[in-house]
Amino acid sequence: MIDHLGITVSDFDASEAFYDKAMAPLGASLLYMVPQEYTGGAKVGGYGRDRPVFWLHQGKDKPKDRQHVAFTARSRAEVDAFHAAAIAAGGKDNGGPGLRPHYHASYYGAFVFDPDGNNIEAVCHAPE
Repeated sequence: MIDHLGITVSDFDASEAFYDKAMAPLGASLLYMVPQEYTGGAKVGGYGRDRPVFWLHQGKDKPKDRQHVAFTARSRAEVDAFHAAAIAAGGKDNGGPGLRPHYHASYYGAFVFDPDGNNIEAVCHAPE
């Protein structure tokens, strides 16, 4: 149902460095930067596997509202690798890899706060 989504970040370069590392274990990377003449001078870039689906937009101030974004992992090992990479990139732990059976029996996820405090998750729904 969702084609793409975006969040505002206070420091594009810091967020880009974080997401470059955090997305790599999920097979995603920065695929496109919108030319700044179309953005009023703001940095805007999109991450994805095949096409940009998760966008970062440079804001003027630190966002007041924190967002939650969950990325699909293709395996539990990808969830584990995402969490380790995001922490190594400076993210703050918000729930290590593991089952969350209160969502459903096979829900395996990990949560990290990004540089702006957004709750970023990787989740695998497949049984072990």
